[in-house]
Amino acid sequence: MPLLDHDEYIEQAHLYRSLRERLPENMPLQELLAQLREELLSTTKLPMAVGFLLGELRHVGVMASAMQKLPHYFAAFQTYVIREAEKEPGRFDMRMALEILRFEAEYRAAGASPQGLFLYQFEALCRNRLRYEIGLDAITEDPMYDQDWREWIQTVRCQIGIIDFADMVYVRSQHYVNQRAARLGECEVEKPVLFGEKEGKIALANRRKDPLYLFSALQRHLGYPRVPRPKPIDQAPHQIPQLLRRVEQLETRLKLLEDEQRGGIDLTQFFGRADLPGDGPLLSD
Repeated sequence: MPLLDHDEYIEQAHLYRSLRERLPENMPLQELLAQLREELLSTTKLPMAVGFLLGELRHVGVMASAMQKLPHYFAAFQTYVIREAEKEPGRFDMRMALEILRFEAEYRAAGASPQGLFLYQFEALCRNRLRYEIGLDAITEDPMYDQDWREWIQTVRCQIGIIDFADMVYVRSQHYVNQRAARLGECEVEKPVLFGEKEGKIALANRRKDPLYLFSALQRHLGYPRVPRPKPIDQAPHQIPQLLRRVEQLETRLKLLEDEQRGGIDLTQFFGRADLPGDGPLLSD
């Protein structure tokens, strides 16, 4: 799969952003895609791709299968993210998936580096608890990475959870090579260097720490997009009706206490009226 033109990534970012913004309007996804197909720049290939997605969505009900049939246009990581969002039992929301793809497309349009793109994609897997083995396999197929990168990503796939990720970044950085040369006098590089001096220093400083600290430091210094984070569900709309019911119950109890202090509780207020259908004396004469 070759890298797409700059205009293609700009239009992809517009597509993902518009879908994300219009989903809360409770419009069917088919109607949203049909509208956006008319808005997209006709000199790009995205309108044709959206037309194919729209046809697949109408017949099958999902978009991931259509994206998988267009590997020359949609990267495997994009397909995987959408597939996870379309799963019924999954907790990964479609809005979050579109936000991740939007920032990725904007970063590609701005001139992404392999280091920044991989760290962004890998952090997206971690923060949203997506499956590492499938996600890293999808990342490997991205045309941004050469053979050296693909081999290292597969190494990460096999060793994640066993070896600290900061160590895996550090030993493939220029900082590690420089320190080894200063300490041992060896300038020969055993494996290709994938990360620069700065990334190596950050990884070394975050060894045996929470990986989120490593991701945060790398994002600040490398300048790749900040990965969208799942927002906690606001419970306030559900708590307000509960609070109102509790207030009503407290008012009823206070009224009963006041009646008792005045000389007793009038129990007749709890009896049904005799003139209403179905109401009558509780006891027969």
